[in-house]
Amino acid sequence: MSPSLPQQVDVAIIGGGIIGISTAWALAKAGLKVAVFEKGVVAGEQSSRNWGWIRSIGRDPAELPLAHRANSLWREIQRQVNVGYRQTGLAYLGENAADQVELQKWLDSARLHPTGARLLTGDAVRKLLAEPSQRPWTSALHSGEDGVAEPHLATAGIAQLAQAAGCQIFEQCAVRGLDIVDGRTAGVITEHGRVGADRVVLAGGAWSRLMCGNTGVFLPQLKVHGSALRTAALPNDLDLAINGKQFTCRPRADGGYTVSRLAASVADVTPDSIRLMRLFLPAWMAQRQNLKIRFGRRFFEELLTPTRFALDRPTPFEKTRILDPGPNVGAVHAALRQLQQAFPAFEGAQVAHAWGGMMDVTPDALPVISAVDAIPGFFIGTGFSGHGFGIGPAAGELLAELVREVVPTVGHHAFRLSRFRASRRDGSPHAGSRRAGTQGAE
Repeated sequence: MSPSLPQQVDVAIIGGGIIGISTAWALAKAGLKVAVFEKGVVAGEQSSRNWGWIRSIGRDPAELPLAHRANSLWREIQRQVNVGYRQTGLAYLGENAADQVELQKWLDSARLHPTGARLLTGDAVRKLLAEPSQRPWTSALHSGEDGVAEPHLATAGIAQLAQAAGCQIFEQCAVRGLDIVDGRTAGVITEHGRVGADRVVLAGGAWSRLMCGNTGVFLPQLKVHGSALRTAALPNDLDLAINGKQFTCRPRADGGYTVSRLAASVADVTPDSIRLMRLFLPAWMAQRQNLKIRFGRRFFEELLTPTRFALDRPTPFEKTRILDPGPNVGAVHAALRQLQQAFPAFEGAQVAHAWGGMMDVTPDALPVISAVDAIPGFFIGTGFSGHGFGIGPAAGELLAELVREVVPTVGHHAFRLSRFRASRRDGSPHAGSRRAGTQGAE
C-alpha cells in the first residue's frame, strides 16, 4: 500500500540514516514542516552497522568543533530516549617511541580546538586499561569526554524525537530525484508521487553520488566496505573504547564488545574508482596498509547500474532497498585474535555476529555538509568516510542551520561541496582541500 504523502513540506530529506534523521530533528524543533523519505528502513545501512564510537580524538582538526558539540547533544538525546550512550572514555594505544610521537602529533594538531585529550605514559596507561595486557603499551592518547552509543538504538531513538517534534518519516519510499523548476528546488519525486518542498536535503550515504550524478551535481564519493563483529557477554572490566592498531573494541550495553580494525576495510574497484582515480589515488596510497583494494563482481554490478535515469519509472534506488554486503570474516576474526593476544580476559570470547556495511568516502575523508550553489534550495550531508556516527547529531544540527540560513553553531568552511572543482570530464577533477587520507572509522 502506498503511503499517504503530504502535498507540500518546508524541507524534504532524502535518507533515513543518522545524518538525515538528526537534520530532521533539528529542523522540526525549529518549527519547520519536515518529511524524511527512506527507500528501505531507518538506519538500515551504515548508521546501524558502525562501531558505535563517539570520539573527538584522532579526528581531523576541522571536525573537532562538531565532535565537541556532538558530545553535548548525545547527552541531551540520552536524557530523552535510551540510545545506549555512555561516556566511557576512548583511547588510542601506543607501544613504542614512534607510536608516542604520532599520538603527540595529533595532540599538537588539535591545539587550536579545546579538547579533553591527554597523552598518558607509563603507569598511567596501565591504570587506564584496568585489564592486564600482554602488550607493552607505553603510551595512550585518552579522552574521558568521549564515549559510545548503540547504533541499532541511536538513529531510531533520534527518529522518535523528530516525530515527537512533528516530523513525518516514510520508509519503503524511495526518492527518485529532485523536482527542479526554473533552476531551483521545487520538491522531490518519490516512487509514490511528488512532494513539494523549496528546500531538499540529500543525506543518502553511499547512494548520494548516484543521486547527485542524475541531478547534474558533481560529488566525488566512493564506497568502502567495512566489517565488524560483536562478542557474546563477557565478565570483563575493560569499560573503555580502544584502538590498539591491529584491533579496536568498545564495550556494548549487552555486556559484549564490538571488535574490528582499520585493515578490515575493502575498497572495491568500480567504474567510479576509475573515473575518480586522480582524486582518490593519494588517499589510497596513504592508507595502503589499512585498505585492501579488490576487483570483483561489484565492478560489473555498478557498471550495469545506470547513472542517468528517468523519474517516471523504477530507479536503482528501488532495486536495492538496503546495501548488505556481508562481512570480511577473515579480517574481523584476525582483529579478535589480536585483541585476545593483547588482553587475556578476551580469550574465551565467543563471536555472536559479524556484519558488513558500505561507508561513503570522500578524497580528503572530510564530509560534505553544504548548500549546492548550482541549485538553490538543495543541500547535501554525505561523505562522512566511516566516522559520521559520532558527530551525526551535530552534523544534522549544522545542516539544519544551513537550511534555515542562520549563523552556524560551528564552522563549516572545510565541508563545502565547492572545495571539489570538476573539470570538463568526470574522470579528471581535483580537490581544493588541503590533504587526502582517511581517519579510520567509528
